[in-house]
Amino acid sequence: MSKLRTVFLTLFALAGLVAGTEVSAQGELPPMQIEQLTEHVYRYGGLTNGAFIVGSEGIAVVDGQVCGSNGTQWLKEELARRFDVPVKYTILSHDHEMHICGLEVFSDTARAVSHVNAKPHIIREGRRTAIPEITFDTTMQLDLGGIEVVLLYLGPTHTDNLIQVHVPAEGVLIAVDFVREGKSLAMPELRDADVVNSIKALGILGRMENVDIVVPGHGGVTDQQAFLYFRDYLQALRERVLDQMVAGKGIEEILEIVTMEDFSDYGWFDLWVRSNVIGMWELLYHYREPTEGAGAYESEFPIGFPVGEVDKFSGP
Repeated sequence: MSKLRTVFLTLFALAGLVAGTEVSAQGELPPMQIEQLTEHVYRYGGLTNGAFIVGSEGIAVVDGQVCGSNGTQWLKEELARRFDVPVKYTILSHDHEMHICGLEVFSDTARAVSHVNAKPHIIREGRRTAIPEITFDTTMQLDLGGIEVVLLYLGPTHTDNLIQVHVPAEGVLIAVDFVREGKSLAMPELRDADVVNSIKALGILGRMENVDIVVPGHGGVTDQQAFLYFRDYLQALRERVLDQMVAGKGIEEILEIVTMEDFSDYGWFDLWVRSNVIGMWELLYHYREPTEGAGAYESEFPIGFPVGEVDKFSGP
């Protein structure tokens, strides 16, 4: 087995470790809770964070819960018990199922809203959630009666359909899977990510007006500085990996050189940094046009056949 193949098997094992943590946690899910953050905005959830905003004319629920947890049904019952207005909208932050499962339970009163790119993913992958009835491209405002909810799409970031949910009058920004509390690595792997635009979007969110509380998709609430912490890490990771690729280094040498030790105080660092380096290398490998002799070719593609075999499939 080549050393390069060994590296990739290590990456897959790490990804499985992260996924396995989630799966095993579903056997003993944290209890569902509701926390009031401001007058109209609440955080709810167990393993993942959702949120809801209550206006005089209805409620907007942001995201569901993990499939099999019954968490979204639990929320429906709690909302009916606590409030005398219906759920008017369900907002899908993006298409990843662990954050949106179960939202169809609100379909008797609510219309599902997402970015336009999310709907085809949800349908094609058979996500167990509500199919969006309302989609938007860049921005959208929802009026709940006395409280405005602003939906923002800043381009492809964590996915090509991740949106931010802002309640400007309350100073709350719901930023699922794009930030974690304090200094933390927000993405275990970069498979769906647009790194360059993510760096730009993190800077925008870190300086957005009317934001006092940030609700991430996992963990405790945080503030805007968390966006800037993650932006600094992601930008440094990209620059360092690219510098070594330009110098002609292969992935095994890059893993030895790019340790990111100056970010070792970030949460999840020991678990995710190695897979982040490999993921960044893989993204740059596929989307960079190298100078001949400066890491232009490897002896083996990361997935597929040796480079020397390409000519056999290039056609007449």
